Amino acid sequence: MDLKGQVAVITGGARGIGKTIAEALARKGVNIVIADISSEQAQGTATEMEKLGVKATGAGLDVSKSEEVVKVFSEIAKDYGKIDILVNNAGITRDGLIMRMKEEDWDAVININLKSVFLCSKEAVKVMAKQRYGRIINISSVVAFMGNPGQANYSASKAGIVGLTKTTAKEYASRGITANAVAPGFITTAMTDALPENVKEDMKRAIPLGRFGTTDDVANAVVFLASPEAGYITGQVIHVNGGMYM
Repeated sequence: MDLKGQVAVITGGARGIGKTIAEALARKGVNIVIADISSEQAQGTATEMEKLGVKATGAGLDVSKSEEVVKVFSEIAKDYGKIDILVNNAGITRDGLIMRMKEEDWDAVININLKSVFLCSKEAVKVMAKQRYGRIINISSVVAFMGNPGQANYSASKAGIVGLTKTTAKEYASRGITANAVAPGFITTAMTDALPENVKEDMKRAIPLGRFGTTDDVANAVVFLASPEAGYITGQVIHVNGGMYM
């Protein structure tokens, strides 16, 4: 996979899955922009990426605010001269049963998880269309396809990403831009680590491969979709869930 010298923007890239994606791309020689709500954490992660021998920048960004997105992407295009890869990874949860869910919790999840994909993709394709090349990879979720009690807002936002991905793929294929989604299942995080053992075992029984996924599992799928080897793949969803959804 020859990605050396390309430029990738990763939203929500300061920690968790986003940080692992950034590191995986950096190890392939990709220059990295970490866009995160915490400018301090974004810059800290960017400093770590620089140790891998690439140029890296941290940018504070509320991905739900259009004026901030326009400003940050304009600065990226000016500083780097191009944007080859966009990974829309930023996401939050505000769980609750539908009848008890507050409207502000619905709006917050939709704005951060779904509206942000529209806003960031809109600015990225302006740059990608001119260079007639680009890779957009959006992080969805298995719950977009299965649903999950207590996560109506999150499930809806992640399902919306799938529709947006397919439309982006159709609108910009003629400009050499591909758009795909990765839908993780249960991934090992601090949250899953804190669960009681019996709960974790119950969850694993729903997974044919018998284990939680890792952030590396997700990052590997993203790196593939960003690569020249995936140039004839667009409008698709890669499920990274150990077989819990087929």
